[in-house]
Amino acid sequence: MQEPLSAAILTGGQSRRMGADKALIRVGGQTMVERVAARLAVVSDNIFLVGDRPEYHGLGLRVVADDYPDGGALGGIATAVRAALDERVLVVACDMPNLSPPLLTAMAEFDDDAQVLIPTTAGDRSDQGGALTWETTHAIYRRSCLPTFERRLLSGRRKIIDAVRELRWRSLPEDWLRAFDPNLESFGNVNTPEELAQLRAVMKGNSAS
Repeated sequence: MQEPLSAAILTGGQSRRMGADKALIRVGGQTMVERVAARLAVVSDNIFLVGDRPEYHGLGLRVVADDYPDGGALGGIATAVRAALDERVLVVACDMPNLSPPLLTAMAEFDDDAQVLIPTTAGDRSDQGGALTWETTHAIYRRSCLPTFERRLLSGRRKIIDAVRELRWRSLPEDWLRAFDPNLESFGNVNTPEELAQLRAVMKGNSAS
């Protein structure tokens, strides 16, 4: 039997490169955050947003204020863990429009008692500087992570990877991920107007084919 799972969408960040709130940008007839939530619905009935703005309250989702507005992504994750209605919470970012329902399902059903279940991809996918990229905003966290996250936030240490390494974590390697999402589209972020235009062009092409 699958262990219950909440799902949190991080809406934080200033969206400086985009020039608008990425969560509310419309793609394919719905806002980006609605698109993300629709895909998360395959694994959870308890979906909520981390980051409270008036515009979010009309989306039909529970909205939770960020407990650590200056805490970066780690603050958002800690807030998600605390606000989750279940022992486990799947945390994703609002600017990941191509989440893979098969991959989300496989992660939700993965039988492991690790405190963090985290995908890892090739190191050149990010600026983390290591041999691997840790997909920290496409990961499952347990409630028992919270004391470690809070301690690090209170001491000003906000690097998520360092916090994860203090916990019991399980990596999901790239070959495992590709079995469910062959092109790793799940981990693509839409950060700029150019990336948004590319997404819309791809979606238009798919609908026309």
